[in-house]
Amino acid sequence: MEVDIQKVGVAGCGLMGSGIVEVAAKAGFDVVAREIDDKALEAGKKRIRKSMDRAVEKGKAEAADRDAAWERIHFTTSLDDLADRDIVIEAVVEDLELKNELFGYLDGICGPETIFASNTSSLTITDMAAATERPDRVVGLHFFNPVPVMKLVEVVRTIVTSDDAFDAAFEFSRKLGKEPITAKDNSGFVVNLLLVPYLLDAIRQLERGVASVEDIDKGMVLGCGYPMGPLTLCDFVGIDTLHKISEIMFREYREERYAPPPLLQRVVAMGRYGRKTGKGFYDWSGDKPVPLPL
Repeated sequence: MEVDIQKVGVAGCGLMGSGIVEVAAKAGFDVVAREIDDKALEAGKKRIRKSMDRAVEKGKAEAADRDAAWERIHFTTSLDDLADRDIVIEAVVEDLELKNELFGYLDGICGPETIFASNTSSLTITDMAAATERPDRVVGLHFFNPVPVMKLVEVVRTIVTSDDAFDAAFEFSRKLGKEPITAKDNSGFVVNLLLVPYLLDAIRQLERGVASVEDIDKGMVLGCGYPMGPLTLCDFVGIDTLHKISEIMFREYREERYAPPPLLQRVVAMGRYGRKTGKGFYDWSGDKPVPLPL
């Protein structure tokens, strides 16, 4: 059952979803972006438009191309508007029950050839595929933040994903201007499987007093050539997001390296989620981030 993907649906227009909508529209696809209510939809619209305008201001895109891409995006709060899509990518919160409820509804309104894709970073695709009547047409498409900038997409296949569905999703990623890699359906796929233990271990070393927030980050930047230190990266990823991912991966593998350290849990409890809330391991309210006491 081959699919020539032309019409794209994105369920969820938050930070990741809005980025997926943007790159799909820029690549020439007809895109329907769906959010749960008008308030969330308006926030998604503003986020996409701001990103597109910024690209024009920086000389990375032409105004005419931006305007053409904008015209290819259709915004809605109704899931029914995704019924005619060739592929639907979910980009909602990391909650398996919510994702399965979404795919269950879409399963009943989309054509049998429609491919369902999840942007999950830690849940397994198999658990979502099993909730549908088309498990062979469910794949993972894990984008990275910020989606318009980051080139990688992990294309994930389960033990029942059909070759044509996987190949269509892989080629779709290429048409978005991304560099896809193939990943097995295990929690964390490739990148988070390796990245999350690194971030958690940096937090553990901070907890043990090995070095300060600033010196741990400086050590990895200057000593290993990383573009940013692990604790800065935690603030960019989102402390709450990292905590959620680590809990999911620990349940999957039962290995200590995936377990959320007590310090991570305390920072989450204080509502310090990173850059998005203005405070995490750093205070982001000024011109430069300032390490916070822990």
